[in-house]
Amino acid sequence: MKDIIRDMSDFHLDVLREISNIGAGNAATALSQLLGKPVNMRVSRVIPMPFNDVTEYVGGAENLVTTVFSRIDGDITGNMLFVMGAADGGALVRHMAGDNGEGDGELSEFAQSVLQEVGNILSGSYLTALSDFTGFDLRTSVPCLCVDMAGAILSFGLMETGKSSDYAILIDAEILPGGNDQNGDVQSSSGHIFLLPDPESFHRIFFALGVHRYGSN
Repeated sequence: MKDIIRDMSDFHLDVLREISNIGAGNAATALSQLLGKPVNMRVSRVIPMPFNDVTEYVGGAENLVTTVFSRIDGDITGNMLFVMGAADGGALVRHMAGDNGEGDGELSEFAQSVLQEVGNILSGSYLTALSDFTGFDLRTSVPCLCVDMAGAILSFGLMETGKSSDYAILIDAEILPGGNDQNGDVQSSSGHIFLLPDPESFHRIFFALGVHRYGSN
């Protein structure tokens, strides 16, 4: 069976970028309301990525990462992973909530709670944007947060979809607390969103978006 994620056309990717940018705007608004201060987000890239490259892309198998896993249900199904390196996660918690993010050399329970909520807001915002574009009824499971080596987390998280596809959709995003990306005093935090729609759901998404007729390059 042809791998529909690998063979996406540039037109398909443009549609996903548009949805991703709207999702980032929704997430920034939600985070700003939660914190009572400005938060800016921007999407730097949207590409299909081979599963075999994912672990190295987030820093290697032994890199400590924070991952928020959500299951997508409703008119389409699939998985969504939000991955941040431990350093980025700690910096984000510090800038957003004034906590140093660490306890006994590890992410504190408070930091994990903040990052889980960030992952929850991000996944919900992106799915809301996708729902608005497609008209689908979409829901996410209660997010599950895990802090561990990238190799252990991602091999488990990608295992389910690996049976049906060898690629994920990568959305790279930067979160800028303070809302001013020109402020040198505020360090941006990078996060990676991996969208893993089940194969039939991927077809349904683009059929609903009206781009199925363009095929692939």
